[in-house]
Amino acid sequence: MGKTKTKNQKKGREAARRVAEETFSTVPHTFVFQRGQIGRNVGQLVLDMRRVMEPFTARSLKVRKKNVLKDFVAVAGPLGITHFSIFTKTENSINMRLARLPKGPTLYFHVAKYALIKDVISSLKRHRMHEQQFSHHPLLVLNNFGIEGMHIKLMATMFQNMFPSINVHKLNLNSIKRCVLLNYDPVSQEVEFRHYSLKVVPVGMSRGVKKLMQEKFPNMSKLEDISELLMKGVNLSESEAEQDGDHNITELPQVYSGRGNMASQQSAVRLTEIGPRMTLQLVKIVEGMGEGKVLYHSFVSKTEEELQEILKRKEARLKEKEERKRKQEQNIALKKEKRDQNKKRSLEGIKRKRPQEGQVSDDEVEDPGIPEDQAPAEESEDEAEYYRQAVGEEPDQDMFPSAKRKRGPGKSPIPFKKRKLSPGKGPPHNKKSFKSPDRGSKDGRKRFGDRKPLEGRNRFRKSDGGKKFGQKGGKGSRFAGQKKRDAGKKFGGQKSFKGRAVMKRQKGAGGKKDLKHKKEKN
Repeated sequence: MGKTKTKNQKKGREAARRVAEETFSTVPHTFVFQRGQIGRNVGQLVLDMRRVMEPFTARSLKVRKKNVLKDFVAVAGPLGITHFSIFTKTENSINMRLARLPKGPTLYFHVAKYALIKDVISSLKRHRMHEQQFSHHPLLVLNNFGIEGMHIKLMATMFQNMFPSINVHKLNLNSIKRCVLLNYDPVSQEVEFRHYSLKVVPVGMSRGVKKLMQEKFPNMSKLEDISELLMKGVNLSESEAEQDGDHNITELPQVYSGRGNMASQQSAVRLTEIGPRMTLQLVKIVEGMGEGKVLYHSFVSKTEEELQEILKRKEARLKEKEERKRKQEQNIALKKEKRDQNKKRSLEGIKRKRPQEGQVSDDEVEDPGIPEDQAPAEESEDEAEYYRQAVGEEPDQDMFPSAKRKRGPGKSPIPFKKRKLSPGKGPPHNKKSFKSPDRGSKDGRKRFGDRKPLEGRNRFRKSDGGKKFGQKGGKGSRFAGQKKRDAGKKFGGQKSFKGRAVMKRQKGAGGKKDLKHKKEKN
């Protein structure tokens, strides 16, 4: 079983967590993202810049096409974001904007040259780049930013505020693993951006002793004594020769990670470039967050009168905006006052109407002396009308017997009259009605209903006016065959089937004669 945490351990971890949260909230944080179509190489440059700004940046920030700058500003407040680094690309150039949240200023840079991390590493024989270097923020070094000029000082202040400040007396040297160098060239007015990996090695000893201090022990199989390694330095390459000088040797105030880096001992600080690298040129400085007064422009210069005119136009626009806002507030107040008045009037009307509806009329009171066998009072037409409005249909006749049935809106209240037929189209005068008793006695015939029903086999025997079904000819038979070759007859013109043998004999004997007869007839 594992050891249980003691109270002191819990308190210590809670205090460390609290200190880490306070420290994390006080340091600056940066969003690095792009706007618009930038291409694959510039997209990789954006990822490399996020690598530089770690750990106080959003490494996996997702940017969609429909996102606008206001979306990032809205998210930046809760997350504690203080700076934006925005990359854009046009047909002629690549640009970078550095903005301070929430109210600016905004610096516009033109990226004249750039190289990615993979390009820098591929040019080195031995590069020093690992994940532990990015667990701490880089050390910022500014060079040649002490020149007089408002835009130079503002640019230096912007770069300084993008990285956490350092307290020299409380700094732990083991937390410094990287370095960001910004060098300003006053002649070309360009800023060189470089990113280095930092390494500290002890000095003042021979190459053989340095080999013994390293993790990989040298091969001494061909040596007779260790003194040969220390004194002569055999089997060592020329690239491992001493290359340090007074420019990078210093005395360490603390113990630094690595063998031989002891306090109060001399060690050499070596820098290895890990990229990316950029050459920036300042274009302009805007007062606000992407908009506002232009404080500096490297290509456009304006006189004092032009600046005053621009300020006057800006003040006039602000006054118009305030006037519109004041009118909108007045209109909103008037509308609210009208709504309150209408609400008050409606409430008063409801209060006046309630006592009137609460009084019960004498007609609705039930009479206690009414006998049980007497029918109740008839419903009024109002109830039928209420049913029509509520249901949308006519009530049944049994539901409200006293109410008159209402006709539709398209129907006339006048009852229909019988239609008068023209004299030429009237019914025959001698035609009897359907219900007359002698309707079927015309021409001395018997009615269908007067016949006596037959029973059993008598149903298929000869009737009074016809023959059986199988007999040929005869007067009055319904289904008898007609004569052969009757022209113009629709039914009965077909021959009866007499069997295949009989049909073959008839076809052989008289087939040709029938064909000639048909041709002559046609």
